[in-house]
Amino acid sequence: MSSKIMNALFLCTGNSARSIMAEAILNKSGQGKFAAYSAGSHPADCVNPLTIHLLEKNLFSVEGLRSKNWTEFAEPGAPVMDLVFTVCDKAAGEMCPIWPGQPMTAHWGVEDPVEVQGDDAARLRAFSDAFQVLNRRISLLINLPIDKLERLSLQRALAEIGES
Repeated sequence: MSSKIMNALFLCTGNSARSIMAEAILNKSGQGKFAAYSAGSHPADCVNPLTIHLLEKNLFSVEGLRSKNWTEFAEPGAPVMDLVFTVCDKAAGEMCPIWPGQPMTAHWGVEDPVEVQGDDAARLRAFSDAFQVLNRRISLLINLPIDKLERLSLQRALAEIGES
């Protein structure tokens, strides 16, 4: 593998919480080694306000974050992805577009905080839990010796992170 900046796409259904969090976390934590994007199969009208609140509270930039359809990244002129992660079980089971460049893929399923019912404290706890899971997995990703791993070994490592 080369030392170029790796493009990573995080996918979920609504692209309003988990995939948006992952995009923000990797863009900040990736230390210039990664460019992260997110999208959804059925994107929401906007990013969930609790996602924005949580990211701002943890000092992550929310500038430019928006819900978008995953077809944007399969169109001509879109960034070529090196890595594609599904972060929800629904998106993992859907028929994805064909991604140019044959990126490595992995499923990193995370419970959907948007679906949690209850008071504000319960909902915020669900968003915080999803954030912590994604933050831990992304920390493992950025610490992989990507330049030293062969493609098959890297694919196996990505899958193992999703099981953590």
